[in-house]
Amino acid sequence: MPRDVVDEAVAVCGRQAQRTGGKLPPHLVVYFAMALALFGDDDYEEVMARLTQALVSWGSVGVEWVPPTTGGITQARQRMGAEVLREVFERVAEPVADLLTPGAFLGPWRLMAIDGVEWDVPDSEQNAAAFGYPGGGAAFPKARLVSISECASHAHLAAAIGPVVGEGSGEQSLARQLYPALQEDQLLLADSNFYSFEDWRLAAGTGAQLLWRVGVRVDLPLIEDLGDGSYLSLVFSRQAHTRQAKARIVQAAREGRQPHPDQARLVRVIEYDVPDRGLEAERELICLITTITDPRTVTAERLARAYHDRWEHEVAAAQLKTTMRGPGRILRSKSPDLIRQEIYGYLLTHHAISALICRAATHAGIDPDRVKFTRTLRIVRRHVTATPAAFPP
Repeated sequence: MPRDVVDEAVAVCGRQAQRTGGKLPPHLVVYFAMALALFGDDDYEEVMARLTQALVSWGSVGVEWVPPTTGGITQARQRMGAEVLREVFERVAEPVADLLTPGAFLGPWRLMAIDGVEWDVPDSEQNAAAFGYPGGGAAFPKARLVSISECASHAHLAAAIGPVVGEGSGEQSLARQLYPALQEDQLLLADSNFYSFEDWRLAAGTGAQLLWRVGVRVDLPLIEDLGDGSYLSLVFSRQAHTRQAKARIVQAAREGRQPHPDQARLVRVIEYDVPDRGLEAERELICLITTITDPRTVTAERLARAYHDRWEHEVAAAQLKTTMRGPGRILRSKSPDLIRQEIYGYLLTHHAISALICRAATHAGIDPDRVKFTRTLRIVRRHVTATPAAFPP
């Protein structure tokens, strides 16, 4: 986590130190937020004590330096806010897999996935008002995180944080903040919860390719059988809400005329079930739509296999919530701004560990999944205070 990137983010957000010689300069508070994600079982003063060992080894402070109290650390976190951590994350959260990383690409496209996860947060009045309680009598408020991750490395590359109830609380609403970050060399995988015509159009408009699952209620008329187990179809906007309007658009498409992009979009459909899941009559039909309409580019079978890499995002979420934070644990912060800061601290630390795993695996010529995240996390925890390079001075 380069010091110059942190300093630039601090400056952009206007959080520079107001006086020299303070115990907690802004860059140290950023590293402290990341360290909170590493040492989830330790209190503030213990986490700071671990960092103090590194500070002394750098020569940044003398051995007589006395770490601040819990109250002082809390005040420093409040002065910093969440925006600096978000700015740092957006600057460093780049893809880490390369062309030699097994499973990172499908043809020319880097495999990406989007999904959401909920975090239990302390039951303070501020958190309850900002994030809300989900249904079912939850004991704690919850913050919702929706993120886009790189399937091969599990590194999160874009993230949005919001409430679990009220306007703008759904996964689709948060996902709309992330689609502009997509790149033309990426293929985004998503489950059926993320589909709507408007969101499909927004994501496809970035130039990225899409491979999304859709529910049974999505009307997908046959336009052309592609002969490889897939077919061309249309998805419709609300403007084409009548049966007659859809019929006219379908007929025009079958005659080779492109629909107006505000009314419908041409997609390729892949339908299949999973053979080893119960009796044939009970198997669930999986329906995917994609912007990759030419079967000569990627076969339907390869697309169906690639879609199941979406579960790598579930692995990444479990690494954040269960492995790093601990099963059943709630976050620490009592205010919404510090909750967001804390989550970005987790995302930054997770990205750094994921990058370490991916680069080591790529160098060894193995899939990053074969490198245990839990074991790597333990190694990082042991070395973070023993190795000065772990946090730049």
